[in-house]
Amino acid sequence: MFNLIDLVGSISDWMWGPPMLMFIVGGGIFLTIRLGFFQIIYYPYILKQTFGTIFKKSKGEGTVSPFQAATTALASTIGASNIVGVPIAIAFGGPGAVFWMWVISLIGCATKFSEIVLGVKYRVRNEDGQYVGGPMYYLSAGFPDKTIGETLGVVYAFFTMLILAASVAAQSVSATQTVGVMGVSSLTTGILLTILVAIIVYGGITRIASVTSKLVPLMAGVYIAGSLIVVLCNITAIPGVFTLIFQSAFSPSATAGGLTGFGAASAMRWGIARGTYSCEAGMGTAPVAHSAAATDHPVRQGFWGIFEITVSSLIICTMSALVVLTTGIWNQVEAASAASMPTLAFQSVLGNTFGGLLVSFSMLMFVISTIIVQVFYGEKQCEFFFGTKIAKILKVFYILAILAGALGGLQAVFGFLDVVMGITIIPNMLGLIFMSGQVAALKKEFFSGSKYYLKDKRRSRSSL
Repeated sequence: MFNLIDLVGSISDWMWGPPMLMFIVGGGIFLTIRLGFFQIIYYPYILKQTFGTIFKKSKGEGTVSPFQAATTALASTIGASNIVGVPIAIAFGGPGAVFWMWVISLIGCATKFSEIVLGVKYRVRNEDGQYVGGPMYYLSAGFPDKTIGETLGVVYAFFTMLILAASVAAQSVSATQTVGVMGVSSLTTGILLTILVAIIVYGGITRIASVTSKLVPLMAGVYIAGSLIVVLCNITAIPGVFTLIFQSAFSPSATAGGLTGFGAASAMRWGIARGTYSCEAGMGTAPVAHSAAATDHPVRQGFWGIFEITVSSLIICTMSALVVLTTGIWNQVEAASAASMPTLAFQSVLGNTFGGLLVSFSMLMFVISTIIVQVFYGEKQCEFFFGTKIAKILKVFYILAILAGALGGLQAVFGFLDVVMGITIIPNMLGLIFMSGQVAALKKEFFSGSKYYLKDKRRSRSSL
């Protein structure tokens, strides 16, 4: 058994080294060029159409509002790794990793945008009259070769269905460990978490969206506010930190003691990996949530994918980086203990008790929100194969995975997560590349003098 686990670990390390990162990054670069660098050219407009319309009434048909769909997807995207993953990247790649995280996040905008656009274009109504979609639908219906597309759709849905159960269990482990430091038993945490998630997810996408639209702004706001306090208390270090980030991205750097050196290649490798994981571009889960949104055009909903990356990668991950860099904690903790950096950084300013509680609260909220949405995603994969009625029954297994994870019953399968995730990304990225012409056509339709873009511009001028 241990030999099998070691073998899987070796396969995972190889897969998520240069091969997978080149596949995801290369695909993102291709889509960025294919779409004319639109995420950079139209970035101010996109922010206005997302951040600026949060409280406005949505247009078009759909089950939930565009903002609710975005917060549902964000609930899964923002996780504990947004807090501890960035310090780990800095520990092994140096401060320059932050720069490459920003770069890959901008490239990932084209990938996530394409996923959502195709998700909305090929969404369908299920037996309950709700809109559903995702890679399994747009691969099956829109891939140039029908047979290949249907095969890719089935492969994606099948392996995603499996991986989400293990991922829910893994998230449950994080939750029990976070609460465990307060003296709460794993069994108690598992039972309470299972009941809470069951109540929410059995209310369907409407209840899930209602919960996440309140939970995501709260948990993100608390963490960002706490981070700003820490950074502002070390405001004199900010110019030097940004200089260090940019210099380390292209040239070797060292810790203050000169004991550990970081090369530019190492910064790029860890920064790209962190950016890829934090924005989840290419994984295909976001369009499952966005396909339920009320929108008047697929491109308009696609903007919310860029909104997600802005919040998750460019804001929250950046705050995590600034917290550990401005306090100097990154230079005081060994790489093996990098996950402890955020807590130590917060404690250095806010005190041991409050600083530790803030990080623990943020991590717990991030994990709970992720579990809620992953159970929903798992149900939608089941629905693709078996229909809505059976999917609602199979949802029980995802909920029970919460309890199994809390009790340590599925730890043996955690090592398979990265391998199976790689298998799901391949068909989705192939679909995005071969269907990129459809995304480009819809983007052109929206921006080239159509009623959508011109109407938005006229409305903007009239409000001045």
